[in-house]
Amino acid sequence: MGIGRFAFTPQLPLMQADLGLSLTAGGWLAGANYLGYLAGAVLAGRRGVSAAGLMRSGLWAVVASTVAMSVEGSLFLWLAMRFIAGVASAWVLVGTATVVLARLGQLGGQRFDGLVFSGVGAGIALAGLICWGGMLLGAGAVILWLALAGFALAGTLFVLAGERLPIESGTSADAAAKAVHDKAAGAGPLVLCYGLFGFGYILPATYLPAQARLLFETPALFGWVWPLFGLAAALSTLAVTWLACWPRRHVWAGAQVLMALGIALPVAVPGLAGLAVAALCVGGTFMLITLLGLQEARAHAGSNVRQRLAAMTAAFAIGQLAGPMAANALLAFGLTLDAALWLGAGALLASSALLVFTSSANTSIKENP
Repeated sequence: MGIGRFAFTPQLPLMQADLGLSLTAGGWLAGANYLGYLAGAVLAGRRGVSAAGLMRSGLWAVVASTVAMSVEGSLFLWLAMRFIAGVASAWVLVGTATVVLARLGQLGGQRFDGLVFSGVGAGIALAGLICWGGMLLGAGAVILWLALAGFALAGTLFVLAGERLPIESGTSADAAAKAVHDKAAGAGPLVLCYGLFGFGYILPATYLPAQARLLFETPALFGWVWPLFGLAAALSTLAVTWLACWPRRHVWAGAQVLMALGIALPVAVPGLAGLAVAALCVGGTFMLITLLGLQEARAHAGSNVRQRLAAMTAAFAIGQLAGPMAANALLAFGLTLDAALWLGAGALLASSALLVFTSSANTSIKENP
């Protein structure tokens, strides 16, 4: 998922330099991926869909769409492939979360939830290092897309060659969840908070490398932003065990406050230090928030685990679609990107306030079913 969902970000400067991709076209490609993520989340929530099947199909679609991005000169093909990569990423996230969180819950191994989700950050860091190394060696965007596809294929084969996944992985999760009191009444605020998270997160996540390139033309200087982002994301989910004694929603809210700080700092303090702190704050919280949000959704899903996880993912997808649209609207009124970043930070703070004051905020991380 770190490749299928996020590799386009470090590739964007290379595609601009090598393939003549305009910033506007880059925005369309990013938007196609976000739209695909929304479509994938909606499809993943349909009844009768196998969670394990979602995961398998999504993994293969990531490989195929990444290979196809190496074809030069076809914006229509790139748009289609970024859409497919978005669908695939949503399927992988929902399928994996449904299968793995349920299985770890049955085994009493919730402390390993963070280890599973650290894979996304590791994939982001790997994609960033591949692109950074390619820039330093003079490799073009086409070669790097193929290299990324090779790593995605290796990861897919590794997963599918392991222990056989259940045909209907959601069955065991549903059986376990029926023993839990259905707390579906609090779903609305939870889904809204996750959607606000998607809105606030997407602008810095999309444009951090491009912002760095504006400051530093040398790849050795601006190429480090995305690997740092991914490393912070991977390490943050491993820290969830140390936070287990705190109410889950309070930890989620605190992580969003830290992300808001990371968004605002480069605006207030432009330069290398601001970008480094932004990469750490945004990268170091977004997968932690994802993990906490999906844990909280599962804890309150009753017998509808996969559907609730899909609803959360769809809300995030709507938020990340709305973010660039809001930015474009502000730009049309003569404001700068800084105004959009402030708006994103405000959305995160609003989400944090709602999380703290909702009635379920006393559920701790270690109580994840």
